[in-house]
Amino acid sequence: MGILVGCEQISMEWPGKKVLTNQTVGVNEGDRIGVVGKNGDGKSTLLDLIAKRIEPDSGNVIWRSGIQVGYMGQSDSLSDTQTICSAVVGDTPEYEWASDARIRKIIDELIGDLDWNGLVGELSGGQRRRCDLARLLVGTWDLMLIDEPTNHLDLHAIQWLANHLKNRWSEGNGALILVTHDRWFLDEVCDHMWEVHDGVIDPFDGGYSAYIQARVERDRQAAVMEERRQNTLRKELNWLAHGAKARTSKPKFRIDAAMELLAEDPPLRNTLELKRMAVSRLGKQVIEMHDVSFAYKNAAQTAGVDSQVDVIKHVEWLIGPGDRYGILGENGAGKSTLLELMTQQLQPTSGLVKVGKSVKFGWLSQQIDTFATKETWTVLELLGQYKTSYLVNGKMQSPTQLLESLGFDRREFTNRLQDLSGGQRRRLALLCVLLEEPNVLVLDEPGNDLDTDMLAVLEDLLDSWPGTLLVVSHDRFLIERVTDDQYALIDGHIRHVPGGVDEYLKLVDAAKQTARRAGELSGARESSGTNEPQVDGSSRQEGAVLSNAERREMKKRFDSIERRMGKAQELPEQIREQMSSADATDAQRLMELQQQLDDAEAALMELEDEWLTLAEKLGEA
Repeated sequence: MGILVGCEQISMEWPGKKVLTNQTVGVNEGDRIGVVGKNGDGKSTLLDLIAKRIEPDSGNVIWRSGIQVGYMGQSDSLSDTQTICSAVVGDTPEYEWASDARIRKIIDELIGDLDWNGLVGELSGGQRRRCDLARLLVGTWDLMLIDEPTNHLDLHAIQWLANHLKNRWSEGNGALILVTHDRWFLDEVCDHMWEVHDGVIDPFDGGYSAYIQARVERDRQAAVMEERRQNTLRKELNWLAHGAKARTSKPKFRIDAAMELLAEDPPLRNTLELKRMAVSRLGKQVIEMHDVSFAYKNAAQTAGVDSQVDVIKHVEWLIGPGDRYGILGENGAGKSTLLELMTQQLQPTSGLVKVGKSVKFGWLSQQIDTFATKETWTVLELLGQYKTSYLVNGKMQSPTQLLESLGFDRREFTNRLQDLSGGQRRRLALLCVLLEEPNVLVLDEPGNDLDTDMLAVLEDLLDSWPGTLLVVSHDRFLIERVTDDQYALIDGHIRHVPGGVDEYLKLVDAAKQTARRAGELSGARESSGTNEPQVDGSSRQEGAVLSNAERREMKKRFDSIERRMGKAQELPEQIREQMSSADATDAQRLMELQQQLDDAEAALMELEDEWLTLAEKLGEA
């Protein structure tokens, strides 16, 4: 196992801030390193230094001779005039990349929904991000440096990317350094962690969970040492305080030692805690959705008439006081639309949404549009719109004190909103939502732009939230921790997933496999140019035609399986309902039900496979 990159005594300083001070780290073959730290502490700068995109103020970054280094930053360098094909595979001839199963898989998973010959300049921000990620992954690299790889990816794509990176190189080969706030992703992919803080890089063995355990132990030991230091300090101060006459006779080295202890005392830091705020009382009725559907109008250019794109279909849902629900779904599935229907920002195309009289919504959108008309305001001017004090944990606190508990420094209170970072804007927007004292929190991707420490603060806050909570997020850690139940929005329909994110991902995989098989069947028919039944060559010679008796027998089997499928499709849902109503403390019963659910889904898949085979032969799929 050789070293790929060595950083020797590197230092870096931005105006007004020391980012790194005389740090020495190395990257070996086989390393999978996750970089964590607070926003602004230098994670992206460290990646830029290792990639040699910038030079350190002092020290050296040394690459092993001949290594290939791939880099993807938070912003891409793609040209708007490039085609997607050119941006991803460059000048590589089609016969080369198209014959590589690895490259085809990457393209299908990340940008299979995009026009291969379309221009990069016509893509949305999320689509450009996926295009840039595909560009990086199709390359052959000894070391990959990736900054926020999970941005703009849904849960299914995040899981695929984690599996890809884990299996990209054989054990002991290649190396990966990534910056991400997705803690599940860090745990899944990384075997080492680097924490960047206060100008230093602290290495830890293991993934994110092991890093947290080690960090807690490190802080515990530091607290013990600090307690001992404080005890010594008190003794020294007591000794020095025994009168001026006595103090003049003390040995000078004892006085110097006491002053040194005082000098080491660090300044007070902001505590990353937010106490639960009082919320107004909720009545029995919160949100009721009865046969709710919603469709966006879409101009059909080919037909020359207006058509509709159905997003939400016949949703029946009752949300009560204290319910804590997470909403899962792929990008574009309609999760944000569903939240807007619930909060009556949108009116359904059909059906009824009823909201309780006592409900007071707190809404945090992905775009943080709260500040749209206030970009030139300062933070203090914004907070001046709210009450001067709030009762928090039995004490009256001002909005500025509450903002400090969310990691803001008082020096930042005079900054204009337009100058705040993404993480600062999201924290400020969250506080503004809380200052309205809502009793129903509706959060659309609340973890965007937050570092791992601030995500823990957010989760701690939401853990103790006494009202109703509705959350849309692609952060598995966040959504599984702060919500009690998860629901999936699949093909416009809401479906309870008692098994959480894992069950949802299985549903998505099953749906993709079914669609793929249907597509392959359709493609086979088109390529044959006929709808005549095809016969398995293992039982009949190629080109043979089914006899009437064979066709009748096969049709009977087909109809029988279709009826069995109808019954088999109901069984998993019935078992899920039993799981949702079962005693959460009865682990044995839940395990039995989970096994029944796995068996029922496996049996259904077997029936579907046989149905598709017969449909292909009969030409009736």
